[in-house]
Amino acid sequence: WKCWKYVLLKALCTMLSIFTKCFSNQLIDRRGSRFLTSSITVSVIAGLLPSLLLSSQVSPLAVSGLVVRRSSSAGHNGIYRNSLGGKVPKVANTEIFPQESRRRSNLVCSSTMTEVENPLLKSWHEEPFLLPPFGAIEVADFEPAFEVAMKGHVQDLQTIVDSTEKPSFANVIEVYDRAGLLMDKISGVYGNYVSSLNTDAMQQVQMRLSPILSRHSSQTYTLPGLFDKIQKLHQKRSDLSLNSEQLRLLERVYMDFTRQGAHFDTQSQKEYADLKAQLAELQTQFNQNVMKDEEEWHMLLTVKEMDGCPENLIEAARQAALVKNYTEDDQYIITTSRSLVEPFLTYANRRDLRERACTAWTNRGQLDPDRNNIKTAENILKLRQRQANLHGHSSFAEYQCLDRMAKTPQNVMKLLENVWERAKVSAERERNALEEFVRQQPGDTLTDGIQPWDWRFYAEKVRIAKYDFDESLLKPYLSLNQVTQAVMAVSNNLFGLKYKKRTDISSYHPDVDTYEVTQGDDDSLVAIFLHDNYARPHKSSGAWMSEFRSQTDNLPSSNDEMQKIPIVANNNNFAKANPTLLSFDDATTLFHEMGHAHHGMLSKATYGRLASTNVLTDFVELPSQLMEHWLKQPQVLKEFAKHYKTGQPVPDELLQKLEKAQSFNQGFATIEFTICALLDMSMHQIQDYTDFDLVEFEKQEMERLGMPQGIVMRHRPAHFQHLFSTSGYAAGYYVYQWAEVLDADVFAAFEESGDIFDSETAEKARKFIYSAGNTVAPDELFRRFRGRDPDISFMLKKKGLI
Repeated sequence: WKCWKYVLLKALCTMLSIFTKCFSNQLIDRRGSRFLTSSITVSVIAGLLPSLLLSSQVSPLAVSGLVVRRSSSAGHNGIYRNSLGGKVPKVANTEIFPQESRRRSNLVCSSTMTEVENPLLKSWHEEPFLLPPFGAIEVADFEPAFEVAMKGHVQDLQTIVDSTEKPSFANVIEVYDRAGLLMDKISGVYGNYVSSLNTDAMQQVQMRLSPILSRHSSQTYTLPGLFDKIQKLHQKRSDLSLNSEQLRLLERVYMDFTRQGAHFDTQSQKEYADLKAQLAELQTQFNQNVMKDEEEWHMLLTVKEMDGCPENLIEAARQAALVKNYTEDDQYIITTSRSLVEPFLTYANRRDLRERACTAWTNRGQLDPDRNNIKTAENILKLRQRQANLHGHSSFAEYQCLDRMAKTPQNVMKLLENVWERAKVSAERERNALEEFVRQQPGDTLTDGIQPWDWRFYAEKVRIAKYDFDESLLKPYLSLNQVTQAVMAVSNNLFGLKYKKRTDISSYHPDVDTYEVTQGDDDSLVAIFLHDNYARPHKSSGAWMSEFRSQTDNLPSSNDEMQKIPIVANNNNFAKANPTLLSFDDATTLFHEMGHAHHGMLSKATYGRLASTNVLTDFVELPSQLMEHWLKQPQVLKEFAKHYKTGQPVPDELLQKLEKAQSFNQGFATIEFTICALLDMSMHQIQDYTDFDLVEFEKQEMERLGMPQGIVMRHRPAHFQHLFSTSGYAAGYYVYQWAEVLDADVFAAFEESGDIFDSETAEKARKFIYSAGNTVAPDELFRRFRGRDPDISFMLKKKGLI
């Protein structure tokens, strides 16, 4: 009888699996709408199964292969009770769905998970828009999924090598471009999780996977026979009758391989693979150290100690305290989250508390001696130098710039030094104004002069005195909801995009909003957009755009057309409150990231390698920084900046004051950024790191460049994640300023048209900036838009430097 029960249970499980898949497929439309009948029917059957198990003498562990998971749609009806958006209780080594227990151990041996059970490896056709099955994914799924995906990726590439057909663009380059689709699918989820949901368990997985994924990358570039075919095609590319996009793809793939050492001898390839694996581990460790400092450090305050702070900041500090389980009435905390610490430095009257917060904020990455990032950064620099040497370059900066618009470090330094000298003059003028203001205040004495914890505080007072503009009076008109509406309206006016919020679709965290993005009278689907706006534990600081799925038209004919539709995410780190009110700088950040999102959503390339943000690094910030301009336009603010209580539009008088104050404190802002770019480029131009001391180097560079008193680097080396958590922006932080030259020039074209939403100019921007990806060289794309090369004067004028 026990055996018969086992057979019966096994049969029921199989029938349930088949029924669920088939019936759900019939009841899901292409836009992801689930019919209630499906959920009820599956729930009833699933509900009966535990009773059968309980009444059976068969051990649950004997029912191998059975995993009952709550589907991602099961959490739509309020299972998320953590309204604070902060740290949530761990469940099964993850923090994705806090109230939903999804432990495997009561149903199947956790050490033996078959591929079909792993949600990262299963078909996602039951999910709306083929989104990842967020409700089913656990941290433990990633390592076995990657193991399968890496094998499949190598097999795809080996197929190219083993083909006996004459090498052609179609059977080598096109096949290479779409190889590893499963790897891309899993990497999209993994990359977002380690940035947005990097729990302790996830960090452990990340540390184990970093060198493994790095070595897999090296293997894909050095697979015997693969580069030989690519190189032969590249050598005769002019005879292949390729169109311009195909030629661009061939050239970019060839450069990718050479920059990854495919042309090295066997010994050098091995050394290069080892070097990359070491870099991956160090960069991961650097990032996790910063995140740990940001997670742990906070300053506990009373409301009296927050004297001078506006009501919305006090509310945000209270919410942050509750997240940290400070539940007594008079408890508030300031963390190193920029959306909390910057306004605290701007408004808090207690100078000693401002100093304490500023010191912690500027020393992230070295707050705990056991995880001091200075040594890690030094080791990264040494490995990068060896990397450059293997490629025949004298410095890592030289190696990096070769594949950028700037071409050489000297061209970068020419731009940075031009701006730096102008900004120093402006910053000195601003500091003198601050000190003069202090001298005029009874009882205010700064015997040591303006310090970094003073600048924002007194700059705000001078702004009020000089321009009668108090930014805290603007905040009530910039609720997160209103600013989001504003940027989506700008998107619609420029590009015809429409956003439908899908409250019926769950994501990887309850804070995340999901939007269906369409265009045209027929509402054709353009993209799926995920908006993750709030700061929380286990989320990286800063703001960024990422993709769960990138646009491409190069897919096997058997694939679902939905896989061509991008899934784009924006991450911000706003302090959550009720409501969340943004500073003008925060609102600018939201617009900036939406610019990146448009680069992904509007991508129109045939090949994945050339799509979306896969462009040269000093072009990638153009689409984002261009979008910022529309926030500053009176007609946008007048329509969407509405008081969160009364719904009244922002007064004209306040807008006029804002406009007059736009160039105020630009010397400070420019210095704060440019010093980071200069330090980055200088330390990556070093050719010998023997006895290199990063702390001493930073000090010497500040003295050499004449760093104005009272300003510190926006990102000091120990927490400079752009440089040391990845190599993408290493010797490349300048790209923001490089792109600023471009975005100021591009927006000038809209102004010259007489209409900031001019349809002809917008269509050109869509075609040459947002949709083209890397199908054309970036300098040529700019010339096609503007009809000439960039003019720096627009940027200098915007900053008030001329």
